[in-house]
Amino acid sequence: MRLSALPFLTLALSPLTAAYTPLSDDALRSLPTPSQEDFDPSHPGPSGKGLLAPLLIPRVPGTPGQQAAQQHFISFFRSQLPEWRVSWQNSTGTTPRTGDRQIPFQNIILRREPPWIPPDRPGTAALLTLVAHYDSKIEPEGFLGATDSAAPCAVLMFVAREIEKALVRMWSASSSSAAGGKKQGEGDVGVQILLLDGEEAFVSWTDTDSLYGARSLADEWEATPYPAMSTFKNPLRQISLFVLLDLLGAANPEIPSYFQSTHWAYQKMATLEGRLRSLGVMETKPSKPFLPQGGKAASEFHGRAFAVGDDHVPFMARGAPVLHLIPSPFPRVWHTMEDDGDHLDMPTVRDWARLVTAFTLEWMDVQNGESKG
Repeated sequence: MRLSALPFLTLALSPLTAAYTPLSDDALRSLPTPSQEDFDPSHPGPSGKGLLAPLLIPRVPGTPGQQAAQQHFISFFRSQLPEWRVSWQNSTGTTPRTGDRQIPFQNIILRREPPWIPPDRPGTAALLTLVAHYDSKIEPEGFLGATDSAAPCAVLMFVAREIEKALVRMWSASSSSAAGGKKQGEGDVGVQILLLDGEEAFVSWTDTDSLYGARSLADEWEATPYPAMSTFKNPLRQISLFVLLDLLGAANPEIPSYFQSTHWAYQKMATLEGRLRSLGVMETKPSKPFLPQGGKAASEFHGRAFAVGDDHVPFMARGAPVLHLIPSPFPRVWHTMEDDGDHLDMPTVRDWARLVTAFTLEWMDVQNGESKG
């Protein structure tokens, strides 16, 4: 990723986002606590189910390390979350470093929709879209990219695991309501996780030497129409909010609100962070909150937003609403060999897992795992 000035876009958010409902204090207090092995950077723990440790290897596209990371993701979802639908979006491309050799880029798409939506009815549910890139930079040799973005990927795995029971209970309650006369299919909401490949430049960041996987996926989704009677025109239009996690895991992060169009979602997460801290749920005690700009005024957003070139760009250019969770300034270890497990701040990683889990539950309109409808 790189710092840049991006055109400011006024984006139309889906009306389905109006269902966002805060969790109760009791629900926040009962949020799952990450286990020691979940984010242990050294080993996956006695059960072999650690989320982070298997990702702390070089993950350059087209290499065995990247294949090992892919296997970790697929094994996790197939064994622990079999109801999530796993799919791939593959492409190849040349890079300035590799010449004419075609490099494979493989995006992993993990989707959970209400169980009453049959496979032959695509384009039905609005999808909260949680995103991180899983590739690592080719230089310096042996670069691990703990904040960039092994830890964000592990956080998203945690979120998927911990929201599953609540979603099952909520959807079961909705099915019971439907049996009693409540109509399903109106305002269906699901969640998807995108693990994107090829975010990093192979030589130096340009529009063509970066975002290989994101550019390919956004192009394909825009060009893939759903049947005429579908709720959404194509997979791109299903994105209710594109939440991109990057460079997370170092202590004392400060995440600006980058876009006025999604500042309301930033405010929701900032408020949620404040509540979690006041309830003693979060471990860290930074001098500033992770999201310090909840009170940012509309006049502080300008016609060209000072933002960060990252995986959201090709999606935002096509109208997707983006909440970008990347610190400014970047972590001190950015693009250095020190971006490893030893330099992660574990309480910060665990707090990101708590915060994103709670935000997802609120977005999905879950209260203590029960339907509020």
